Amino acid sequence: MAQFRLQVVLPDRPGSLGAVASAIGFAGGDIRGLVVMKSEAGRGYDDITVAVPGSDPSDLIEVLTAIGGVEVLSVTPVN
Repeated sequence: MAQFRLQVVLPDRPGSLGAVASAIGFAGGDIRGLVVMKSEAGRGYDDITVAVPGSDPSDLIEVLTAIGGVEVLSVTPVN
């Protein structure tokens, strides 16, 4: 499994982070770390470290961006 750090923006409302976590699991990913960076103008900014099968996080990114209001700002490999 490869690890990546995702910078994600999501709606700052109950259930949004749960939807993101469920989507990561649905895509076969495993959350290894989570830092809530800030909340601003009704949006939450989080850094999420995930392990995904294989070496390509494209499927995970596709699943996350299909969630209404969720935007993946960056994807960085973690060694």
